[in-house]
Amino acid sequence: MNVSIKDAKNRLTELTRRVEKGETVTITRNGEPVADLVPHQRKGGLDWEALRDYKKKRGIANFVKTIPADFDEPLAEDFLITPLPNP
Repeated sequence: MNVSIKDAKNRLTELTRRVEKGETVTITRNGEPVADLVPHQRKGGLDWEALRDYKKKRGIANFVKTIPADFDEPLAEDFLITPLPNP
């Protein structure tokens, strides 16, 4: 559904309800698309609870006891540029 900015301003509640039902609304200025109203999506990232459940289900809890708090922190630059030793 395409809607002008002026109409979107006046019909925001109605448009929001349509978006909540899964519809995408394109807002236009002078007939050109400038923005989309889309249903909100949960941001990605690691699902720690799912990992715990997976570990229990697969029996790998004995191999991976804990995940350090700094697991997803950036690595130090010197670590990244240090070549791996030859086997």
